[in-house]
Amino acid sequence: MKMTPNSVVITLEKPENVSLIEANDSRRELIFQEKQKAASPKQFTWVLLLKAHRIVSCIPWLAMSLCTIFGSIKKRIATSSDAREEDPTYRGKKIYRFLKAFLAISIVALIIELIAYFKNWDLSLVHNPWEVQNNLVQWSYMAWLSFRVGYIAPLIMTLSKSCIVLFMIQSLDRLVQCLGCFWIKYKKLKPSIEGEPYDIEDGSSYPMVLVQIPMCNEREVYEQSIAAVCQLDWPKDRFLVQVLDDSDDEVVKNLIRDECLSWKGKGVNIIYRHRLIRTGYKAGNLKSAMACDYVKEYEFVAIFDADFQPNPDFLKLSIPHFKNNPEIGLVQTRWSFVNKDENLLTRLQNINLCFHFEVEQQVNGVFLNFFGFNGTAGVWRIKALEDSGGWLERTTVEDMDIAVRAHLKGWKFIYLNDVKVLCELPESYEAYKKQQHRWHSGPMQLFRLCLPDIISSKISVWKKANLIFLFFLLRKLILPFYSFTLFCIILPLTMFIPEAELPAWVICYVPIVMSILNILPAPKSFPFLMPYLLFENTMSVTKFNAMVSGLFQLGSAYEWVVTKKTGRASESDLLSLSEREHKMLNEEKIQRRLSESGLEMLGKLKEQSEKVHTVKKKNRIYKPELALAFLLLTAATRSLLSAHGIHFYYLLFQGLSFLVVGLDLIGEQVS
Repeated sequence: MKMTPNSVVITLEKPENVSLIEANDSRRELIFQEKQKAASPKQFTWVLLLKAHRIVSCIPWLAMSLCTIFGSIKKRIATSSDAREEDPTYRGKKIYRFLKAFLAISIVALIIELIAYFKNWDLSLVHNPWEVQNNLVQWSYMAWLSFRVGYIAPLIMTLSKSCIVLFMIQSLDRLVQCLGCFWIKYKKLKPSIEGEPYDIEDGSSYPMVLVQIPMCNEREVYEQSIAAVCQLDWPKDRFLVQVLDDSDDEVVKNLIRDECLSWKGKGVNIIYRHRLIRTGYKAGNLKSAMACDYVKEYEFVAIFDADFQPNPDFLKLSIPHFKNNPEIGLVQTRWSFVNKDENLLTRLQNINLCFHFEVEQQVNGVFLNFFGFNGTAGVWRIKALEDSGGWLERTTVEDMDIAVRAHLKGWKFIYLNDVKVLCELPESYEAYKKQQHRWHSGPMQLFRLCLPDIISSKISVWKKANLIFLFFLLRKLILPFYSFTLFCIILPLTMFIPEAELPAWVICYVPIVMSILNILPAPKSFPFLMPYLLFENTMSVTKFNAMVSGLFQLGSAYEWVVTKKTGRASESDLLSLSEREHKMLNEEKIQRRLSESGLEMLGKLKEQSEKVHTVKKKNRIYKPELALAFLLLTAATRSLLSAHGIHFYYLLFQGLSFLVVGLDLIGEQVS
């Protein structure tokens, strides 16, 4: 009863104090807000001035950076040569003209879109271009919108859907191959040797093996390849080395002949052959060598290109797989690269080739007993070569040609992923581009020639379907077609035709997953995932052009250019050191002979080396790649207006990658 009055008293005594405190607090808040309002414009002004100062201070740095970049580009173009000027067989004119026209139309469309964007034209309610009056540009824009929606968009949508279907089929094929590779690793499947190995004490138990080294003007690598082959661990009287030299340089020819004589003096059974009539390129060279009478004494033939250096145990690891397996016609081994870490170009090539050998060749070898012969680092049963018709000169991929014909005859192939042969990758984009052109035009030539033979052959329907639809159409024709059409033509086109816009999973998610699958066999290359994805799309213009030229028998389809090599013997070699040691050895060797021919050859060698030093090599520019770079950057600008996130970043970085390649800034740098 006493607590209630006390509580009432407290409530009655405090109201005035509470109201005073509240009044004082409210006055202070009002005063503070008035001061804050007075101060906020000043603070806001100072913040703006500070940001403006920072922006202005960045302008000179940006200007200097842009000037440096454009200066470098201008210098590169000024000191560069067009690929067409030095290459008389250049056949990229049509695709370059198409890209130029496409670029011009895109620039005009971008200008109109910019005008419409900044003038805030809203023509959604206008259904007829003739309703727009007194503005020619606005009328043109409205007419373009009507024409685009009615005619162009349906066509582009149909084409893009077709390419997406092809893209998904090829991605599924790659996924199945990767699953097959995982299964091989899980089950530890690998070719096994049947029966007892050869008797080491009885040399006559070893089969007769012919080893061929085809080469043409291989000044940088002939010495190391001949040395590696001559040191193979095999009874000396049971194998013969054929050096098949197609060089047209007299100095190089004499050097190679001299090297063969040197090894012959050491007891190696080696023969130097030079053709007077050099027809058919590598196929003609091999065909001529196989026509020699003494070849009949040999059972197997091992082939190494001039830059390949087999280990001494190569024959002992490969030849035994033929024993007690009369149906085996080919044993193919894996390539390894001495210069895979030399520059960005070699790193990206290493990713591709690791996937090719680890996944494609191994899966096809285990499950199908068929794959494309790589042209080198392999051993053929000579009977299989003869049964398949021997080497033919009808295409630039004689290795794939003989493999397909042997498969149609019923011969089986074995792939050895654990046996590796050292070689080198092209270090310049020029060499790599020519190599890829030959590798992608030749299969289309071969497909046209082999299709009737495949259909009429006696192999199973499944093998025929695998050859036609998977081996040739999907992996050799469809892959370069959709890569170029979808990502280099349709995608930038959809930026100006939003009705046919490609979904984000086509542009980003699926390509990244496929690139991750490609890079799995080379796990150390994961930091180069995005450069690899961009570079593969950049190479699509070369591969597409090669595919079309091979399919329709254009002039460049039959072009054969020997891939430039540097002659690296190990990963730690420097090019300058290698060249110096090479020249010193050659000069000492010639001087030791002390003959008129030797002195004459020495003089020619010195004269030629002086010419090499006086001639300044020019960097090239590649106009199709540059045209595509500006096309993609134009499309990126248009996508920026529409606030396309993934599309903008993809087009921007892909355009920059085309720009880098077009200016020859990737790979070997020439000062």
